[in-house]
Amino acid sequence: MQPITQYARSGDVHIAYQAFGDGPINLVLVPGFVSNVENYWEQPDFARFLTRLASYARVVTFDKRGTGGSDRVGELPGLEMRMDDLRAVMDAAGMDQAALLGISEGAPLSILFAATYPDRCRALALYGSFSRFSFWFPTNEALETFFGYVEKAWGTGGSLQKFAPSRANDAAFQRWWGRNERLGASPAAVTALMRMNSQIEISGVLQAVRVPTLVIHRTEDQVVNVEGGRDVAARIPGARLAEFSGVDHLFYVGENAEDISDTIEEFLTGSRGAAPVDRVLATVLFTDIVGSTEKAAALGDRRWRALLDDHHAMIRAVLTRFRGREVKTTGDGFLATFDGPARGVRCACAIADEIKSLGIDIRAGLHTGECEMIGDDVAGIAVHIGARVAGLANAGEVLVSSTVKDLVAGSGIRFSGRGTVPLKGIPGEWQVFAAEGAT
Repeated sequence: MQPITQYARSGDVHIAYQAFGDGPINLVLVPGFVSNVENYWEQPDFARFLTRLASYARVVTFDKRGTGGSDRVGELPGLEMRMDDLRAVMDAAGMDQAALLGISEGAPLSILFAATYPDRCRALALYGSFSRFSFWFPTNEALETFFGYVEKAWGTGGSLQKFAPSRANDAAFQRWWGRNERLGASPAAVTALMRMNSQIEISGVLQAVRVPTLVIHRTEDQVVNVEGGRDVAARIPGARLAEFSGVDHLFYVGENAEDISDTIEEFLTGSRGAAPVDRVLATVLFTDIVGSTEKAAALGDRRWRALLDDHHAMIRAVLTRFRGREVKTTGDGFLATFDGPARGVRCACAIADEIKSLGIDIRAGLHTGECEMIGDDVAGIAVHIGARVAGLANAGEVLVSSTVKDLVAGSGIRFSGRGTVPLKGIPGEWQVFAAEGAT
């Protein structure tokens, strides 16, 4: 019997989800680019796969905002907002911690969540995964061909030729797949979603994953090249790669679908080490007042102290607004962290703008990377990179590393290049960008 669809509140948006099974493991299935949780159960192979999961786990699956049974939105979100949706679903289902099963486009989201919230992710299983969009659509021409299909034939199920070639001549399956397209998203939503997806680039955070990870891929997958899965497995520390023969991208069809189910169950129910929570993926923000020494000398000690008090109060208010965590003050500046890079950039831009009312300018720098949590403090190379980036900023400017720019793709934040530069004490050269606007 199909589970009842429920709704989790994520900000102002309702996220459709289902919870089923009563096994000892919590498991969240993070779907591919479009889904409809109710339509899953109408396809016998998919229903059998879900029933198998429910035999050993308490399973939650959901439709990402703008797709399936979830609220339609004016502008589709980037990965950071989707992390919020995933967390909202886990909270609504009463899951403090869960294993994640990330499917296709759901894999980058799952990876980012596991690195950012290792205390909430006990294990990571990925199928048909990739860290950058080119493993899915290697050229602009290939993407435009897909857009042509969406415009002319979305809802017919014709894309089954790519997603499950082994079932291409199965008329009943194609009818169900066409319904899945229609119930998953409208043509305009699919086009907007894929343009947002085309900016996915999470290569820089794979090394920060510290939970047990299984990467599954079919060697002749016609949608996501097997090199995408190999790249993910090679970059996540300790990840296990399991390759299967076959051309199908859909994990629940094909002659070895049961073998894939077996591998997932063995991985999730086997012994595991506790995930360390002293290292997490975070966005680091540094700010400081431009020309502070000269300003202090001009004002005198008492007036300078009063100005610093106003400066600190204003920045703390903005940090609270954007869910930033104050780590410490550095005299005339702040070190803060965020669990999402877009919030960090928007916060920095707001600080730079609002602080002008005090007659001063700040400069700010941000980087996203793996940080060591030492009590209430943070340490590690990511912190050093953030500090170095901040040191390059001009008055009123917010600079970010290329990692931050890549991760906020689709968020509406605009950047301009500031070139490739060395960062003192940091190996290699780094691209830096100035945040020019956040919508």
